[in-house]
Amino acid sequence: MRIPVKPPDFRETLDAVIKKSKDRIHKIVGAGIQAEPKGNYYHWDKLKHLKSPPNDLTNEEWWLGIKWTRQSIYQTIPHKAIDGSNFVFGETHTVRRLLHEIDIHGGGELKASAQVANPGSRDSYLINSLIEEAITSSQLEGAATTRKVAKEMLREKRKPRDRSERMIVNNYQAMEHLKEISDQDLTPELILELQGILTKNTLDNTSAEGAWRDNDEIYVGDVRDATVIFEPPTYKEIPKRMESLCAFANAVSTSEFLHPVIRATLLHFLLAYDHPFEDGNGRTARALFYWSMLRQNYWTMEFVSISRILEKSPAKYMRSYLYTETDDNDVTYFLLHQLQVILRGIEELLEYLKKKTDEYREIEDIFRKSAELSSALNQRQVSALNRALKKPESIFTIESHRGSHRVTYQTARTDLLKLSDLGLLEKSHRGNAFVFYPAQNLREKLKRIG
Repeated sequence: MRIPVKPPDFRETLDAVIKKSKDRIHKIVGAGIQAEPKGNYYHWDKLKHLKSPPNDLTNEEWWLGIKWTRQSIYQTIPHKAIDGSNFVFGETHTVRRLLHEIDIHGGGELKASAQVANPGSRDSYLINSLIEEAITSSQLEGAATTRKVAKEMLREKRKPRDRSERMIVNNYQAMEHLKEISDQDLTPELILELQGILTKNTLDNTSAEGAWRDNDEIYVGDVRDATVIFEPPTYKEIPKRMESLCAFANAVSTSEFLHPVIRATLLHFLLAYDHPFEDGNGRTARALFYWSMLRQNYWTMEFVSISRILEKSPAKYMRSYLYTETDDNDVTYFLLHQLQVILRGIEELLEYLKKKTDEYREIEDIFRKSAELSSALNQRQVSALNRALKKPESIFTIESHRGSHRVTYQTARTDLLKLSDLGLLEKSHRGNAFVFYPAQNLREKLKRIG
């Protein structure tokens, strides 16, 4: 990946403009330059190519005006960069708009959706979301297992057969663990514990599981072209930096309010920046984002997979780090990117829930016409039949049904045997276990029962 061009030094540019003509300063001030020209938080790497700066300014003068405005809205993050300077960010118009949309769609709208509001279906959707995040977060780090195989493994609780499958299982277990610790303060020990869960039996150096790195033989790079993108802080600073990170994570806003989504997103950035582990930094950073959101009562984020969105455009994810690192540690670039990712994740979930609602209508129509079916089947069985109608090649096991709905083995067994007794699923054996398949002509059988 190409490293962005570093912006001109603010002080040097200002001195050069003053030396050239003080009237130029008046032209810059009089141009009414905003932090986000045309609604975009431009980095110099892009701005230097744009034509027609305002007020007949040069691109360098335009950039000077932009930085002047941005500096006036910067807020300092209590965590230092490698050079000892502060990380900063600005709550721009776009940041505030995205936060508002996240609160609206990820709060009231998502909470009010029938599938999330209904306890009978909530666990099923939550399991699906946890599985999706576990798979895509692992794939971002190189796991090669297909979604189909990974989902079957997690639902059936099959033991992983290789490193890729183990990465996915670890991610799933870590996401489950986050709920257990979401009411606890973050400590360096908890971060170590989380990374240990995420990397268990996946590293060549097993001593790096649940341990800080003990050397500086590490860099962040683009594996596609071997570009060294970033060299993290020295390992000697890790204990001190993790204490600082935890203090920021646990802080309660008093005099100055910090939006919970901003805090969670900055926590994601800072852990990845510090890169305290030999491996698993990205996964741990994303996990801490979820921990922070849950801790601050954004429980609907459990249903949203950010890694699914990141997987679609990993270059943008990496570029948001590079823009920050090359422009005076301005984390606004990363913040804007992640807020867009979160919002898109929420939008995709709402689209998915609408699609599932539409899919249920056909089978619900049948149930409404059949007193026998509506009284005989529960929500879990309806969900299984809906899947069977949509994917006739589906295979159900007692273990996979149990995992999908968080019920006991006996409850899952009773559910599937009942569907088999009704002739809606066909029962067979795989070793000592039952397996179930959608019955031939399932749709017609349902209509006949109706």
